[in-house]
Amino acid sequence: MAMTTKYVSLATDLLCLLLNSFVAPELESNRVEEAITLNNMTEQNRNNVQSKNFNHVGAYSSLYTICQIVGLLLVFSVFYWILNFRGGFGFTEAKIIFNWHPLLMTIGFIYLFANSILHYRTFRNCKKRDLKNHHAIIHGCVIVLVILAGWASYASHIYSNPPIPNFYSLHSWLGIVTISMFLSQFISGFVSFMYPGIAAQYKEAIMPYHVFFGIFNFILAVATSVLGFSEKLIFALDREYKNFPKEGMFGNFLGLLSIFYCGLVVYLVTKPEYKRQPKPEDGVLLTGALE
Repeated sequence: MAMTTKYVSLATDLLCLLLNSFVAPELESNRVEEAITLNNMTEQNRNNVQSKNFNHVGAYSSLYTICQIVGLLLVFSVFYWILNFRGGFGFTEAKIIFNWHPLLMTIGFIYLFANSILHYRTFRNCKKRDLKNHHAIIHGCVIVLVILAGWASYASHIYSNPPIPNFYSLHSWLGIVTISMFLSQFISGFVSFMYPGIAAQYKEAIMPYHVFFGIFNFILAVATSVLGFSEKLIFALDREYKNFPKEGMFGNFLGLLSIFYCGLVVYLVTKPEYKRQPKPEDGVLLTGALE
């Protein structure tokens, strides 16, 4: 009985040895094939991601080109409106001085403001620190143009005969709110993201608010401008406005073009797929939604 048990045990060990000699290599081969397949899938996914990013960059570039055309068309249309319907530009008469106001506001608070918030996504291959500097410089140019435009409006009211009251209309109230918000954004952004002594935790906490109020500020600037176009047409044309005069229709076109431009900009700056991808050289610099 003991001998039988011993032979059975030997046979079992021999069978296990044979199975291991045939099955183990097969299992190892399967593991290698699975690893190769997984690596190929990872490489394929990486290529797919790169391909998608390339497609998104191409789509962004096309829409950005359209956006630039619309923005420049808006600026030249305002220039044409003032030159052909409002008497042109100058510093000799109050109503002529005022004409600088809509042109400078359109260049600064609409066109340059839009390009500033799109700057990160447009020049995505530049260094993050350089983009931050460009963003701040463009905002500084906007402030200069807005100050000049505000002076043109204020001076034209003072030098009118009789003088025109200031800051009584909804357009002027919204203008004050928009300018105040822009200056607050500029100061807080400069201190938070340009000053080297600010802690990274503070920058990370303030970034979503900076982005949100930046986009909201731009929308408010466009809305204020559209209201300003309408107000100027009503004051200038009075009862003639209801008869569909050329200037009235052209002014309405300016308003619609401004709204269309605003929609394009907001779409480009809020679509996640168009976001600038962080780069190794960015270091500890924060990545914001504007990118």
